[in-house]
Amino acid sequence: MVKIDYIIVGLGLAGMAFAEELISANKTFLVFEDDSQTSSLVAGGVYNPVILKRFTAVWNAKEQLEIALPFYRNLEEKFNQKFDQKFVIRKAFKSIEEQNNWFLASDKPLLGEFLNPNIKREKVAGVLGDFGFGEVYEAGRIDTKKLVNAYREFLKSENKILFEKFLYQEIKFQEGSIKYQQIIANKIVFCEGFGLKENPFFNYLPLNEAKGELITIEAPDLNIDFLLKSTLFVLPLGDHLYKVGATFNWKDKTSNPSEEGKLELVDKLKKVINVPYKIIEHSAGIRPTVKDRRPLVGVHKEHKQLAVLNGLGTRGVMIAPMVAKQLFNCLEQEEMLEQEINIERFG
Repeated sequence: MVKIDYIIVGLGLAGMAFAEELISANKTFLVFEDDSQTSSLVAGGVYNPVILKRFTAVWNAKEQLEIALPFYRNLEEKFNQKFDQKFVIRKAFKSIEEQNNWFLASDKPLLGEFLNPNIKREKVAGVLGDFGFGEVYEAGRIDTKKLVNAYREFLKSENKILFEKFLYQEIKFQEGSIKYQQIIANKIVFCEGFGLKENPFFNYLPLNEAKGELITIEAPDLNIDFLLKSTLFVLPLGDHLYKVGATFNWKDKTSNPSEEGKLELVDKLKKVINVPYKIIEHSAGIRPTVKDRRPLVGVHKEHKQLAVLNGLGTRGVMIAPMVAKQLFNCLEQEEMLEQEINIERFG
């Protein structure tokens, strides 16, 4: 029989962020990962403090970045690898009205430090943008696939991960702990992404699935060092490669790339760039989203040994380190969770 402090189910951004909290506090743990959920591996990984559809600040953007950026910097030092690529985002305006909305937004206290009030009017070769561009600062991209894979290798070397399906029916509740097969743990934290739908303890939570598809293109005549945001994003990866995305599909529940998704991206890309390219890769994943666009964090109302860290949506890179810290402080120091993220808001 093995005794540990925590079992973590799922190793995407949420599971990894929680594991880092445990390591910092010298807690023992074991991760179960069965590769059933791939959203962290195929995600664009972009962090951006501004919602460019409406020119509004992301919820808690400043607080999230203050925790997230040092978190990823520490992981870069830990693994001696580069994960964080910083860049400016340029929003291509479609009208004079959008320009005016940008000026108004850049005057707001929450947005002022992230938005350049001056519109960039010079043409960019290969990019369609007749009304100029607005620049967003404090943005970048975490290479989530590279990071999660590095973290898996690290956990393997420490014998802290099992690549197998977690079986809910094997949980046996004891006073103040749980028994799972040959393991006794104080608590289990479920970080399963959309896999939460199969979890009998938390499947009542209103988690929705939004399939997202991305393509990687090679475009030798496109030479941009910023993330271009228009009807979709075009993200430079180096060597004339660009990640392009993303679709939102609420009907297709599979994580397989579809011809329909690819055609949608190709069609939208025609309105964004006007240089030749070829598609190198096509990927898809299921984003776990919540109707109020806030994460699902908290403790089971009956079984206090069970907790959940989920529903990070499209901004998991920014949100994961902050909510992992909040959940850890809740479980270990009995600190109250913010009501906005607490699963108690759903009964």
